[in-house]
Amino acid sequence: MGHGDVNALGLVTSLILVAVALAVSLGQQLRLERDLIWSVIRAFAQLIVMGFVLAWLLEPGRSTAYSWLWVAGMVAFAAWTVRSRAPEIPGLFSIAMVALTAATVVTMGVIFGLGVFPMEARAIVPLGGMMIGNSLGGTVVAARRVADELADKRAEVEARLALGQSSREAGKPYVRSAIKTALTPRIESTKAVGLVFLPGAMTGLILAGVNPIDAVLVQAAIMYLILGTVATTSVVIGIGSLRQLFTPDHRLRRLARRAS
Repeated sequence: MGHGDVNALGLVTSLILVAVALAVSLGQQLRLERDLIWSVIRAFAQLIVMGFVLAWLLEPGRSTAYSWLWVAGMVAFAAWTVRSRAPEIPGLFSIAMVALTAATVVTMGVIFGLGVFPMEARAIVPLGGMMIGNSLGGTVVAARRVADELADKRAEVEARLALGQSSREAGKPYVRSAIKTALTPRIESTKAVGLVFLPGAMTGLILAGVNPIDAVLVQAAIMYLILGTVATTSVVIGIGSLRQLFTPDHRLRRLARRAS
């Protein structure tokens, strides 16, 4: 077995800690067994499909237009995911599409415009996936937290409205809280980079034989772009969700509390 190769036994062995997590879930009655098993199966299936897609996209002579179409598809799927996680927010799909598209265009423009990576399929799809994937978590959290906060604090919000505040003013504290919740994991992981863990792009470059200093500079640029992307999309989703949850005459729409 060569460097970087994983056989069937190695793949099965990598599931040991998942089995531990299943045992903990059963022992503590967390009821996460189905989600854990489904996530393992789904992730493997999606990665296999992605492997075949990348193999096709990386064939010599293949136009990069197909790679950009794949990135556009990832943006649309991510927007649909955000919408499905917070279906009580009307028009969320369109807001997510605008936020994710703008962030992807800007970050990819910086990466390829500055020549950090050559504009080839082997860079377009993975980098697009990194930007969109990292943004997805933050946008989902922002949207869900805004909806949950306004549903839980409805009496407070309506009291603010009764005192003459606009919907934007009445909902601002809860949007701020939602955005902070969405950004905290990314901020903390950025603080810990290099000390607690080595990011994927840097590790991959080092394994490929790139000078560690050059790998660090590339990783730093990507890391800053990801942080900016997550922050931008989370803020857009948070503010956009707030606007959608109020009527034009500043009344809070009816919101169902999410089951715990």
